[in-house]
Amino acid sequence: MSKQEYIEKAEEKIYKTYNRYPVVFDHGDGVYLYDTDGNEYLDFAAGIAVMGLGYHDREFDEALKGQVDKLLHTSNLFYNVPAVEAGELILKASDMDKVFFTNSGTEAIEGALKIARRYAYNKDKSHDHEIIAMNHSFHGRSLGALSVTGNDHYQEPFKPLIPGIRFAEYNDLNSVKALMNDKTCAVIMETVQGEGGIYPATEEFLKGVRKLCDEHDALLILDEIQCGMGRTGTMFAWQKYGVKPDVMTAAKALGNGVPIGAFLAHGKAATAMSPGDHGTTYGGNPFVTAAAAKVLELFDKRKIVDHVKETGDYLWEQAEALLKKYDIITAHRGLGLIQGLELSVPAGPIVEDALLNEKLVIISAGTNVIRMVPPLIITREHVDAMVLKLETVLKRHS
Repeated sequence: MSKQEYIEKAEEKIYKTYNRYPVVFDHGDGVYLYDTDGNEYLDFAAGIAVMGLGYHDREFDEALKGQVDKLLHTSNLFYNVPAVEAGELILKASDMDKVFFTNSGTEAIEGALKIARRYAYNKDKSHDHEIIAMNHSFHGRSLGALSVTGNDHYQEPFKPLIPGIRFAEYNDLNSVKALMNDKTCAVIMETVQGEGGIYPATEEFLKGVRKLCDEHDALLILDEIQCGMGRTGTMFAWQKYGVKPDVMTAAKALGNGVPIGAFLAHGKAATAMSPGDHGTTYGGNPFVTAAAAKVLELFDKRKIVDHVKETGDYLWEQAEALLKKYDIITAHRGLGLIQGLELSVPAGPIVEDALLNEKLVIISAGTNVIRMVPPLIITREHVDAMVLKLETVLKRHS
């Protein structure tokens, strides 16, 4: 079929909740994507921060093929080898105590919220506990995750959401203090806000919230679904601050394209839930955990985090140069290989122009931020190529 035929069939058959760009991707290799017409695209989106190892990584692919030939699924009524291996590796990387594998980041958030509610219920058998979340946050699309997503645009059509959620201002410790009380069972936040515009937490804020949680015996939940797995230059972004959460969530690059997420717990949070409190049919099955185990192994073997530090610094320098050069760019934020350029105009037309005319894949964060979350294997040469393509687009919109 032609590209247009694929698009028309998708519009006819697939439930319309996305406004897709008129491109049909066929395959990928390294940091490049190829459409059904054979065009090559430089990818600085990585499937929304998913493809950390890039496309068609030979060692990763072979690990998946090997597991396909052995065992795909048995359910969580039984143990399986890849889940144990992946569990050991992610706990070592995070220094957490327990892990639960999910099918997605959204499901990881659901599990994290349940730990918080269960932990508080275990103390006083009360149902009136509150969770503090952040304005401009994004945690997922399920009703529970939407309830702690501080964006009315996403919430409005699906209200009423779960009760007991209060919203503070990100990087404003006083706003959290004002909401904290004896009913507070958890504070949830992204260590780096992604959809909200690429805002890293300040050290003062993160350490202050950690202290408030300790004082009120509340859990600190850090959402590392997008900013975790090496993207900021440490394996998990909170490690850069030296602030350890009670619960953290991971997904996206954990599976390098295979759908897997996880919530991890430490200390008192690691024993909050009991058998029967939570479950999943597919989560942690042999196929997806074989993928996660291989990703974690390759991250360590190839020193991906060190590479991100070096390449992230270079991307920062080049993005700073763009900020100084183009008035249309009003701010630059981020850490490692999650960076954003804030614009004085909507980002959508620039993102589409880059895709269709320069064969550069970038995405937006909010309405006016260009988000750069490339595969973690990019080199300086790829950064240079991206800058050239982006400059061509910026000149047309300035």
